[in-house]
Amino acid sequence: LRTRSASTQLFRRYYSTSLRFSKARQLQCDVELDIESFNANEPIVIPNVFSDLPAIKKWFVPSTTNPGALDLNASYLKPYDMSMVPLELTSASPETHQNSFDQFEAPLSLLIAHMTGPPTPDTRLYLAQHSLHDLPSDLQNDLPTPSLIFRIGRGDIYASSVWMGRPPTRTPLHRDPNPNLFVQLAGQKVVRLMRPEVGRAVYEKVRAEVGRAGGKANMRGQEMMEGTEMEALENAVWNEQGAMEEGVEATLERGDGL
Repeated sequence: LRTRSASTQLFRRYYSTSLRFSKARQLQCDVELDIESFNANEPIVIPNVFSDLPAIKKWFVPSTTNPGALDLNASYLKPYDMSMVPLELTSASPETHQNSFDQFEAPLSLLIAHMTGPPTPDTRLYLAQHSLHDLPSDLQNDLPTPSLIFRIGRGDIYASSVWMGRPPTRTPLHRDPNPNLFVQLAGQKVVRLMRPEVGRAVYEKVRAEVGRAGGKANMRGQEMMEGTEMEALENAVWNEQGAMEEGVEATLERGDGL
C-alpha cells in the first residue's frame, strides 16, 4: 500500500525477551502527513498518535486508589447504561481450576458495575467485539475514524468494534481476515502475531491434539475460551518451552496503534 509523503520517518526495533517473537517495529511519524510507504503485511506500532481520541479522555479517569492507573468513568457512561451490549462471562471453579464460558446480551450497566466494583478474581466480564454502529450516537462520536485510515490503502472500512474489560483480559489465537488498525484506549496490551500460514498450522495442530479437527480460526468460539483447547492455544502462543513457531510481539499503551 502506498501513499505520498514529504515526511521523514524513523523506525526503531525493540527486542523481546522471547526467542521466538521479535519486537514489532515502531514508526515515528507525523500522522497529519501521508505515509510514503506502508506494508500492510508487517505489523507496525505507531506510538501515542491516537491519544487525542475523545473516548480516551472521556471514558476513563485517573484512579483514586491506584496511582498512575485509570478507572472507568462511570458517571460519564451512566446515561447509556441501559444500552444492550454483547458480554462474555468467564468463571473459574476453585475446586476444579477449570473455566466456564458464557456469551449473552445485557445492559451496559452490568459491565460498568463489574469494572467499578470490588475485584472478582474468579469472575470476569468482557465486552467483546461490539460494533461501533450499535453504540449510542454520543459514544460513537467519541470514537471517530482515525484520519490515518484514509491515508493508507483504499480507505474503506469493513467494520469497527470496541472491546472493554477489567484487566487482566485475554484474546485467544484467531485470524483477522482483513487488514485492520487496533487502538489501545486504556491500560496496556501485549499482542503476539504470526504469519497466516504459521497461525493456521498452530491452530490445526492444537485442534488435532484435543480431538477437534477442522473449525475456523477467525471465529471466537466457546471451545477457544475454556477447557483443554483454551489451555493448549495459550501454551502454543505464550509458552517458551518447546514451541518452535515464530512471530512478532507488540506492547501497546494508551493512545498507541497497531
